[in-house]
Amino acid sequence: MLSGRSTAQPKKSRELKDGSRVGVVGGGPAGSFFSYFLLRMASRVGLTLDVDVFEPRNFEDIGPKSCNMCGGVVSESLVQNLAAEGIRLPPSVVQRSLDSYSLHTDVGDAHIATPQAERRIAAVHRGCGPRGMKQVTTRSFDAFLLEQAVAEGARHLRARVLEIGKKDEQTCLTTDDRQQHAYDLVAVATGINAPAIRFQEGVIPEYSPPEKTKTYITEACFISRDMVKRYLGSSMHVFLLNVPRLEFAAIIPKGEYATICLLGKDIDNDLVRSFMEAPEVRSCFPPGWQQTPDYCHCAPRINIRPAHKPFADGIVFIGDCGATRLYKDGIGAAYRTAKSAATTAVFQGITGEDFRRHYQPVCDAISRDNNIGKLIFAVTRTIQRYKFLRRGLCRMVTREQRDGRGRPRMSTILWNTFTGSAPYREILWSAMHPSFLFAFARDIVAANMPASRGKR
Repeated sequence: MLSGRSTAQPKKSRELKDGSRVGVVGGGPAGSFFSYFLLRMASRVGLTLDVDVFEPRNFEDIGPKSCNMCGGVVSESLVQNLAAEGIRLPPSVVQRSLDSYSLHTDVGDAHIATPQAERRIAAVHRGCGPRGMKQVTTRSFDAFLLEQAVAEGARHLRARVLEIGKKDEQTCLTTDDRQQHAYDLVAVATGINAPAIRFQEGVIPEYSPPEKTKTYITEACFISRDMVKRYLGSSMHVFLLNVPRLEFAAIIPKGEYATICLLGKDIDNDLVRSFMEAPEVRSCFPPGWQQTPDYCHCAPRINIRPAHKPFADGIVFIGDCGATRLYKDGIGAAYRTAKSAATTAVFQGITGEDFRRHYQPVCDAISRDNNIGKLIFAVTRTIQRYKFLRRGLCRMVTREQRDGRGRPRMSTILWNTFTGSAPYREILWSAMHPSFLFAFARDIVAANMPASRGKR
Protein backbone atom coordinates (compact mmCIF):
# COMPACT_ATOMS: atom_id res chain seq x y z
CA MET A 1 0.00 0.00 0.00
CA LEU A 2 1.35 3.42 -0.94
CA SER A 3 1.03 5.16 2.39
CA GLY A 4 4.13 7.35 2.64
CA ARG A 5 6.93 7.16 5.17
CA SER A 6 6.35 7.25 8.88
CA THR A 7 8.02 10.17 10.63
CA ALA A 8 8.44 7.96 13.71
CA GLN A 9 10.99 5.76 11.95
CA PRO A 10 14.68 6.71 12.01
CA LYS A 11 15.93 8.19 8.78
CA LYS A 12 18.01 5.84 6.65
CA SER A 13 21.60 6.72 5.91
CA ARG A 14 20.91 6.65 2.16
CA GLU A 15 17.51 7.29 0.68
CA LEU A 16 15.94 9.32 -2.08
CA LYS A 17 14.84 12.79 -1.09
CA ASP A 18 13.52 15.90 -2.83
CA GLY A 19 15.84 16.80 -5.68
CA SER A 20 17.62 13.41 -5.80
CA ARG A 21 18.99 12.58 -9.23
CA VAL A 22 18.40 9.16 -10.83
CA GLY A 23 20.06 7.93 -14.01
CA VAL A 24 18.60 5.08 -16.07
CA VAL A 25 20.92 3.39 -18.57
CA GLY A 26 18.74 2.03 -21.36
CA GLY A 27 15.31 3.11 -22.58
CA GLY A 28 13.87 -0.30 -23.44
CA PRO A 29 10.98 -1.83 -21.46
CA ALA A 30 12.95 -2.33 -18.21
CA GLY A 31 14.33 1.22 -18.20
CA SER A 32 11.00 2.77 -19.16
CA PHE A 33 9.05 0.72 -16.60
CA PHE A 34 11.52 1.66 -13.85
CA SER A 35 11.34 5.36 -14.67
CA TYR A 36 7.55 5.27 -14.91
CA PHE A 37 7.03 3.50 -11.58
CA LEU A 38 9.73 5.44 -9.75
CA LEU A 39 8.20 8.79 -10.68
CA ARG A 40 4.60 7.70 -10.00
CA MET A 41 5.45 6.29 -6.59
CA ALA A 42 7.58 9.29 -5.67
CA SER A 43 4.75 11.64 -6.66
CA ARG A 44 2.30 9.78 -4.44
CA VAL A 45 4.49 10.32 -1.37
CA GLY A 46 5.27 13.94 -2.24
CA LEU A 47 8.81 13.31 -3.47
CA THR A 48 10.28 15.23 -6.42
CA LEU A 49 13.00 13.43 -8.39
CA ASP A 50 15.10 14.27 -11.46
CA VAL A 51 15.21 11.19 -13.71
CA ASP A 52 17.39 10.95 -16.85
CA VAL A 53 16.98 8.04 -19.28
CA PHE A 54 20.01 7.43 -21.51
CA GLU A 55 18.91 5.84 -24.79
CA PRO A 56 20.71 6.71 -28.04
CA ARG A 57 18.31 4.91 -30.36
CA ASN A 58 15.16 6.24 -31.97
CA PHE A 59 12.77 3.31 -31.67
CA GLU A 60 10.61 4.77 -34.43
CA ASP A 61 13.29 4.37 -37.10
CA ILE A 62 12.65 1.57 -39.59
CA GLY A 63 15.10 -1.30 -39.68
CA PRO A 64 17.81 -2.82 -37.44
CA LYS A 65 19.01 0.45 -35.90
CA SER A 66 15.82 0.68 -33.84
CA CYS A 67 15.31 -3.05 -33.25
CA ASN A 68 15.50 -4.52 -29.76
CA MET A 69 15.99 -8.10 -31.02
CA CYS A 70 12.90 -9.75 -29.57
CA GLY A 71 9.99 -11.83 -30.87
CA GLY A 72 7.60 -9.23 -29.45
CA VAL A 73 4.82 -11.31 -27.92
CA VAL A 74 3.10 -9.74 -24.91
CA SER A 75 1.23 -12.13 -22.63
CA GLU A 76 -2.37 -11.64 -21.59
CA SER A 77 -1.43 -11.29 -17.91
CA LEU A 78 1.02 -8.50 -18.70
CA VAL A 79 -1.52 -6.60 -20.81
CA GLN A 80 -3.94 -6.71 -17.86
CA ASN A 81 -1.26 -5.66 -15.37
CA LEU A 82 -0.21 -2.73 -17.54
CA ALA A 83 -3.80 -1.56 -17.88
CA ALA A 84 -4.16 -1.64 -14.10
CA GLU A 85 -0.99 0.48 -13.83
CA GLY A 86 -2.38 3.08 -16.22
CA ILE A 87 -0.48 1.86 -19.30
CA ARG A 88 -3.07 0.94 -21.91
CA LEU A 89 -1.68 -0.39 -25.17
CA PRO A 90 -3.44 1.47 -28.01
CA PRO A 91 -4.38 -0.31 -31.25
CA SER A 92 -1.59 1.54 -33.05
CA VAL A 93 1.02 -0.30 -30.91
CA VAL A 94 -0.40 -3.81 -31.25
CA GLN A 95 0.70 -5.25 -34.58
CA ARG A 96 -1.91 -7.99 -34.66
CA SER A 97 -4.27 -9.53 -32.14
CA LEU A 98 -3.87 -13.30 -32.11
CA ASP A 99 -6.69 -15.53 -30.96
CA SER A 100 -5.14 -19.01 -31.12
CA TYR A 101 -2.11 -21.21 -31.51
CA SER A 102 -1.48 -23.66 -34.30
CA LEU A 103 0.76 -26.53 -33.19
CA HIS A 104 2.72 -28.22 -35.99
CA THR A 105 4.40 -31.62 -35.72
CA ASP A 106 5.53 -34.27 -38.19
CA VAL A 107 2.59 -36.48 -37.12
CA GLY A 108 -0.15 -33.89 -37.47
CA ASP A 109 -1.30 -30.40 -36.54
CA ALA A 110 -3.55 -29.13 -33.78
CA HIS A 111 -5.37 -25.84 -33.26
CA ILE A 112 -5.56 -24.39 -29.73
CA ALA A 113 -8.18 -21.68 -29.26
CA THR A 114 -7.76 -18.91 -26.72
CA PRO A 115 -9.50 -19.50 -23.39
CA GLN A 116 -12.98 -17.99 -23.04
CA ALA A 117 -13.01 -17.07 -26.75
CA GLU A 118 -11.14 -13.81 -26.02
CA ARG A 119 -8.21 -12.40 -27.97
CA ARG A 120 -5.42 -12.46 -25.45
CA ILE A 121 -2.10 -12.29 -27.29
CA ALA A 122 -0.60 -9.07 -28.58
CA ALA A 123 2.16 -9.18 -31.18
CA VAL A 124 4.26 -6.02 -31.34
CA HIS A 125 7.33 -4.64 -33.08
CA ARG A 126 9.94 -3.57 -30.56
CA GLY A 127 11.26 -1.09 -33.11
CA CYS A 128 9.24 0.47 -35.90
CA GLY A 129 9.42 -2.48 -38.27
CA PRO A 130 11.88 -4.47 -40.37
CA ARG A 131 14.16 -3.24 -43.12
CA GLY A 132 12.29 -2.70 -46.37
CA MET A 133 8.95 -1.81 -44.79
CA LYS A 134 7.22 0.46 -47.30
CA GLN A 135 4.41 1.86 -45.17
CA VAL A 136 4.43 2.38 -41.41
CA THR A 137 0.97 1.62 -40.06
CA THR A 138 1.80 0.87 -36.43
CA ARG A 139 3.99 2.26 -33.63
CA SER A 140 6.98 0.90 -31.78
CA PHE A 141 6.16 -0.77 -28.47
CA ASP A 142 9.43 0.45 -26.93
CA ALA A 143 8.87 4.01 -28.15
CA PHE A 144 5.40 3.98 -26.61
CA LEU A 145 6.71 2.84 -23.21
CA LEU A 146 9.47 5.44 -23.24
CA GLU A 147 6.86 8.11 -23.97
CA GLN A 148 4.92 6.97 -20.89
CA ALA A 149 8.03 7.48 -18.75
CA VAL A 150 8.65 10.93 -20.26
CA ALA A 151 5.02 11.87 -19.65
CA GLU A 152 5.57 11.08 -15.95
CA GLY A 153 8.50 13.51 -15.88
CA ALA A 154 11.58 11.58 -17.05
CA ARG A 155 14.05 13.26 -19.40
CA HIS A 156 15.20 11.28 -22.45
CA LEU A 157 18.87 11.89 -23.29
CA ARG A 158 20.03 10.56 -26.69
CA ALA A 159 23.48 9.53 -25.51
CA ARG A 160 25.26 6.21 -25.02
CA VAL A 161 26.81 5.45 -21.64
CA LEU A 162 30.40 4.21 -21.99
CA GLU A 163 31.54 4.00 -18.37
CA ILE A 164 30.10 3.79 -14.88
CA GLY A 165 32.16 4.85 -11.89
CA LYS A 166 31.94 6.18 -8.34
CA LYS A 167 32.66 9.57 -6.80
CA ASP A 168 32.04 9.89 -3.08
CA GLU A 169 28.54 8.47 -2.58
CA GLN A 170 27.32 9.16 -6.10
CA THR A 171 27.40 6.98 -9.20
CA CYS A 172 28.89 8.68 -12.26
CA LEU A 173 28.01 8.01 -15.90
CA THR A 174 30.36 8.93 -18.74
CA THR A 175 28.66 9.25 -22.14
CA ASP A 176 29.94 9.03 -25.72
CA ASP A 177 30.25 12.83 -25.85
CA ARG A 178 32.66 12.58 -22.86
CA GLN A 179 30.21 14.30 -20.53
CA GLN A 180 29.99 13.11 -16.92
CA HIS A 181 26.73 12.90 -15.00
CA ALA A 182 26.52 12.21 -11.24
CA TYR A 183 23.50 10.48 -9.69
CA ASP A 184 22.30 9.35 -6.29
CA LEU A 185 20.92 6.18 -7.93
CA VAL A 186 21.59 4.48 -11.25
CA ALA A 187 19.42 1.72 -12.74
CA VAL A 188 21.17 -0.32 -15.45
CA ALA A 189 18.67 -1.64 -18.00
CA THR A 190 20.85 -2.28 -21.03
CA GLY A 191 19.82 -5.85 -21.74
CA ILE A 192 22.64 -8.21 -22.73
CA ASN A 193 23.05 -7.36 -26.42
CA ALA A 194 23.99 -3.70 -26.03
CA PRO A 195 27.62 -2.56 -26.45
CA ALA A 196 29.63 -3.31 -23.32
CA ILE A 197 29.90 -0.65 -20.63
CA ARG A 198 33.11 -0.32 -18.66
CA PHE A 199 32.69 -0.48 -14.89
CA GLN A 200 35.35 1.15 -12.77
CA GLU A 201 36.81 -0.98 -9.99
CA GLY A 202 34.67 -1.10 -6.89
CA VAL A 203 31.40 -0.01 -8.52
CA ILE A 204 29.76 -3.46 -8.29
CA PRO A 205 32.22 -5.63 -6.32
CA GLU A 206 30.26 -8.94 -6.29
CA TYR A 207 28.28 -8.64 -9.51
CA SER A 208 28.71 -11.24 -12.24
CA PRO A 209 26.73 -11.01 -15.50
CA PRO A 210 24.02 -13.45 -16.58
CA GLU A 211 24.79 -16.67 -18.43
CA LYS A 212 23.75 -16.35 -22.08
CA THR A 213 22.96 -18.42 -25.16
CA LYS A 214 22.44 -17.46 -28.81
CA THR A 215 19.06 -17.49 -30.52
CA TYR A 216 17.75 -16.47 -33.96
CA ILE A 217 15.06 -14.02 -35.08
CA THR A 218 14.11 -13.00 -38.60
CA GLU A 219 11.30 -11.13 -40.33
CA ALA A 220 9.67 -13.00 -43.21
CA CYS A 221 8.14 -10.70 -45.84
CA PHE A 222 4.87 -11.82 -47.46
CA ILE A 223 3.37 -10.20 -50.56
CA SER A 224 0.54 -8.57 -48.61
CA ARG A 225 -1.50 -8.65 -45.43
CA ASP A 226 -4.07 -10.78 -47.24
CA MET A 227 -1.36 -13.34 -47.97
CA VAL A 228 -0.38 -13.42 -44.30
CA LYS A 229 -4.01 -13.94 -43.34
CA ARG A 230 -4.41 -16.71 -45.92
CA TYR A 231 -1.43 -18.77 -44.73
CA LEU A 232 -1.13 -17.83 -41.06
CA GLY A 233 -4.58 -16.54 -40.14
CA SER A 234 -4.85 -15.00 -36.67
CA SER A 235 -2.77 -17.73 -35.02
CA MET A 236 0.71 -17.88 -33.63
CA HIS A 237 2.30 -20.98 -35.20
CA VAL A 238 4.38 -23.15 -32.88
CA PHE A 239 6.51 -26.11 -33.97
CA LEU A 240 7.32 -29.29 -32.07
CA LEU A 241 9.98 -30.82 -34.31
CA ASN A 242 12.80 -33.24 -33.64
CA VAL A 243 15.57 -30.73 -34.37
CA PRO A 244 18.56 -31.03 -32.00
CA ARG A 245 19.19 -28.05 -29.68
CA LEU A 246 15.87 -26.41 -30.60
CA GLU A 247 13.76 -25.66 -27.52
CA PHE A 248 11.04 -23.53 -29.09
CA ALA A 249 10.15 -22.24 -32.55
CA ALA A 250 7.32 -19.96 -33.59
CA ILE A 251 6.04 -17.86 -36.49
CA ILE A 252 4.19 -14.72 -35.36
CA PRO A 253 2.09 -12.83 -37.96
CA LYS A 254 2.53 -9.04 -37.96
CA GLY A 255 0.90 -7.14 -40.81
CA GLU A 256 2.56 -8.10 -44.10
CA TYR A 257 5.45 -9.66 -42.16
CA ALA A 258 5.86 -12.64 -39.88
CA THR A 259 8.48 -12.89 -37.16
CA ILE A 260 10.28 -16.23 -37.03
CA CYS A 261 11.74 -16.91 -33.59
CA LEU A 262 14.00 -19.84 -32.70
CA LEU A 263 15.05 -20.40 -29.09
CA GLY A 264 17.47 -23.01 -27.87
CA LYS A 265 21.10 -23.74 -27.16
CA ASP A 266 23.56 -21.79 -29.32
CA ILE A 267 21.50 -21.84 -32.49
CA ASP A 268 23.63 -21.80 -35.64
CA ASN A 269 23.09 -21.67 -39.42
CA ASP A 270 22.72 -25.45 -39.75
CA LEU A 271 19.92 -25.50 -37.20
CA VAL A 272 18.17 -22.55 -38.87
CA ARG A 273 18.43 -24.28 -42.25
CA SER A 274 17.04 -27.55 -40.86
CA PHE A 275 14.07 -25.72 -39.39
CA MET A 276 13.27 -23.62 -42.45
CA GLU A 277 13.43 -26.64 -44.77
CA ALA A 278 11.08 -28.77 -42.65
CA PRO A 279 7.81 -29.56 -44.51
CA GLU A 280 5.80 -28.42 -41.49
CA VAL A 281 7.41 -24.98 -41.76
CA ARG A 282 7.20 -24.69 -45.54
CA SER A 283 3.45 -25.36 -45.35
CA CYS A 284 3.04 -22.00 -43.56
CA PHE A 285 4.36 -20.09 -46.59
CA PRO A 286 3.21 -19.70 -50.20
CA PRO A 287 4.64 -22.24 -52.67
CA GLY A 288 8.12 -21.26 -53.78
CA TRP A 289 8.44 -18.56 -51.11
CA GLN A 290 11.95 -17.21 -50.56
CA GLN A 291 13.35 -14.57 -48.25
CA THR A 292 14.09 -11.19 -49.80
CA PRO A 293 17.85 -10.54 -50.32
CA ASP A 294 18.02 -7.80 -47.68
CA TYR A 295 15.80 -9.47 -45.09
CA CYS A 296 16.09 -8.47 -41.42
CA HIS A 297 17.61 -11.11 -39.17
CA CYS A 298 19.72 -11.28 -36.04
CA ALA A 299 21.21 -13.77 -33.61
CA PRO A 300 20.69 -12.11 -30.23
CA ARG A 301 21.83 -13.61 -26.97
CA ILE A 302 19.34 -14.22 -24.19
CA ASN A 303 19.68 -14.59 -20.46
CA ILE A 304 19.41 -18.24 -19.29
CA ARG A 305 20.77 -17.70 -15.76
CA PRO A 306 20.34 -14.52 -13.68
CA ALA A 307 23.19 -12.23 -12.71
CA HIS A 308 24.85 -12.71 -9.32
CA LYS A 309 24.11 -9.86 -6.88
CA PRO A 310 22.78 -7.33 -9.43
CA PHE A 311 23.04 -4.36 -7.08
CA ALA A 312 25.36 -2.30 -4.89
CA ASP A 313 25.09 1.02 -3.05
CA GLY A 314 23.36 3.43 -5.42
CA ILE A 315 23.15 1.03 -8.38
CA VAL A 316 20.78 -1.76 -9.46
CA PHE A 317 20.53 -3.99 -12.56
CA ILE A 318 17.05 -4.71 -13.91
CA GLY A 319 15.55 -6.65 -16.80
CA ASP A 320 17.72 -8.94 -18.92
CA CYS A 321 21.01 -7.76 -17.41
CA GLY A 322 19.67 -8.72 -13.97
CA ALA A 323 17.07 -11.48 -13.98
CA THR A 324 14.54 -12.53 -16.58
CA ARG A 325 12.29 -15.47 -17.31
CA LEU A 326 13.70 -18.47 -19.17
CA TYR A 327 12.82 -18.24 -22.89
CA LYS A 328 9.40 -16.61 -22.29
CA ASP A 329 7.82 -13.35 -21.18
CA GLY A 330 11.00 -11.27 -21.03
CA ILE A 331 8.92 -8.08 -21.16
CA GLY A 332 6.88 -9.34 -18.22
CA ALA A 333 10.07 -10.03 -16.23
CA ALA A 334 11.30 -6.52 -17.08
CA TYR A 335 8.04 -5.18 -15.66
CA ARG A 336 8.39 -7.18 -12.42
CA THR A 337 12.06 -6.42 -11.75
CA ALA A 338 11.71 -2.74 -12.68
CA LYS A 339 8.69 -2.24 -10.44
CA SER A 340 10.37 -4.06 -7.53
CA ALA A 341 13.56 -1.99 -7.86
CA ALA A 342 11.56 1.25 -8.03
CA THR A 343 9.47 0.27 -5.00
CA THR A 344 12.62 -0.53 -3.03
CA ALA A 345 14.25 2.79 -3.97
CA VAL A 346 11.25 4.92 -2.98
CA PHE A 347 10.06 3.13 0.16
CA GLN A 348 13.13 1.34 1.55
CA GLY A 349 16.36 2.99 0.42
CA ILE A 350 19.11 2.78 -2.18
CA THR A 351 21.91 0.91 -0.43
CA GLY A 352 23.05 -2.53 -1.50
CA GLU A 353 21.53 -3.92 1.70
CA ASP A 354 18.15 -2.36 0.83
CA PHE A 355 18.19 -4.00 -2.59
CA ARG A 356 19.38 -7.31 -1.09
CA ARG A 357 16.45 -7.40 1.33
CA HIS A 358 13.68 -6.12 -0.91
CA TYR A 359 14.72 -6.53 -4.57
CA GLN A 360 16.79 -9.74 -4.53
CA PRO A 361 13.79 -11.90 -3.49
CA VAL A 362 12.04 -11.02 -6.76
CA CYS A 363 15.13 -12.08 -8.74
CA ASP A 364 15.39 -15.26 -6.66
CA ALA A 365 11.75 -16.12 -7.35
CA ILE A 366 12.35 -15.75 -11.10
CA SER A 367 15.47 -17.94 -10.81
CA ARG A 368 13.63 -20.69 -8.90
CA ASP A 369 10.82 -20.68 -11.43
CA ASN A 370 13.38 -20.89 -14.25
CA ASN A 371 14.78 -24.08 -12.70
CA ILE A 372 11.31 -25.59 -13.01
CA GLY A 373 11.15 -24.25 -16.57
CA LYS A 374 14.33 -26.16 -17.42
CA LEU A 375 12.61 -29.35 -16.29
CA ILE A 376 9.56 -28.57 -18.42
CA PHE A 377 11.71 -27.97 -21.51
CA ALA A 378 13.59 -31.21 -20.80
CA VAL A 379 10.24 -33.02 -20.95
CA THR A 380 9.42 -31.13 -24.16
CA ARG A 381 12.71 -32.33 -25.68
CA THR A 382 11.76 -35.90 -24.80
CA ILE A 383 8.42 -35.49 -26.58
CA GLN A 384 10.24 -33.98 -29.57
CA ARG A 385 12.55 -36.98 -29.71
CA TYR A 386 9.92 -39.75 -29.75
CA LYS A 387 7.24 -39.97 -32.40
CA PHE A 388 4.86 -42.05 -30.29
CA LEU A 389 4.77 -39.26 -27.69
CA ARG A 390 4.13 -36.62 -30.37
CA ARG A 391 1.22 -38.71 -31.66
CA GLY A 392 -0.27 -38.87 -28.17
CA LEU A 393 0.11 -35.14 -27.62
CA CYS A 394 -1.55 -34.25 -30.93
CA ARG A 395 -4.39 -36.65 -30.29
CA MET A 396 -5.04 -35.26 -26.82
CA VAL A 397 -5.08 -31.64 -27.97
CA THR A 398 -7.29 -32.41 -30.97
CA ARG A 399 -9.74 -34.34 -28.78
CA GLU A 400 -9.91 -31.54 -26.20
CA GLN A 401 -10.50 -28.86 -28.82
CA ARG A 402 -13.09 -30.95 -30.66
CA ASP A 403 -15.11 -32.17 -27.68
CA GLY A 404 -15.14 -28.99 -25.63
CA ARG A 405 -16.03 -30.98 -22.51
CA GLY A 406 -14.30 -31.01 -19.17
CA ARG A 407 -10.98 -29.30 -18.51
CA PRO A 408 -8.71 -29.07 -21.58
CA ARG A 409 -5.62 -29.92 -19.53
CA MET A 410 -3.10 -30.43 -22.34
CA SER A 411 -4.37 -27.40 -24.24
CA THR A 412 -4.07 -25.23 -21.13
CA ILE A 413 -0.56 -26.47 -20.36
CA LEU A 414 0.58 -25.76 -23.91
CA TRP A 415 -1.18 -22.37 -23.97
CA ASN A 416 0.51 -21.25 -20.76
CA THR A 417 3.88 -22.57 -21.93
CA PHE A 418 3.66 -20.80 -25.29
CA THR A 419 2.33 -17.49 -23.99
CA GLY A 420 4.32 -17.24 -20.77
CA SER A 421 1.07 -16.24 -19.05
CA ALA A 422 1.61 -18.56 -16.08
CA PRO A 423 4.64 -19.35 -13.91
CA TYR A 424 6.49 -22.54 -14.76
CA ARG A 425 5.65 -23.94 -11.32
CA GLU A 426 1.94 -23.64 -12.15
CA ILE A 427 2.49 -25.40 -15.49
CA LEU A 428 4.40 -28.22 -13.77
CA TRP A 429 1.71 -28.57 -11.12
CA SER A 430 -0.93 -28.98 -13.84
CA ALA A 431 1.24 -31.51 -15.68
CA MET A 432 1.64 -33.60 -12.51
CA HIS A 433 -2.10 -33.85 -11.90
CA PRO A 434 -3.20 -37.52 -11.93
CA SER A 435 -6.10 -36.78 -14.28
CA PHE A 436 -3.75 -35.24 -16.82
CA LEU A 437 -1.20 -38.06 -16.61
CA PHE A 438 -3.93 -40.69 -17.00
CA ALA A 439 -5.52 -38.92 -19.98
CA PHE A 440 -2.16 -38.39 -21.69
CA ALA A 441 -1.19 -42.04 -21.22
CA ARG A 442 -4.55 -43.11 -22.63
CA ASP A 443 -4.12 -40.89 -25.70
CA ILE A 444 -0.58 -42.14 -26.26
CA VAL A 445 -1.84 -45.73 -26.35
CA ALA A 446 -4.82 -44.88 -28.55
CA ALA A 447 -2.76 -42.78 -30.99
CA ASN A 448 -0.21 -45.54 -31.49
CA MET A 449 -2.58 -48.46 -32.08
CA PRO A 450 -2.21 -49.80 -35.64
CA ALA A 451 -5.74 -48.73 -36.61
CA SER A 452 -5.14 -45.15 -35.43
CA ARG A 453 -1.78 -44.90 -37.14
CA GLY A 454 -3.23 -46.15 -40.38
CA LYS A 455 -5.71 -43.28 -40.46
CA ARG A 456 -2.97 -40.63 -40.55
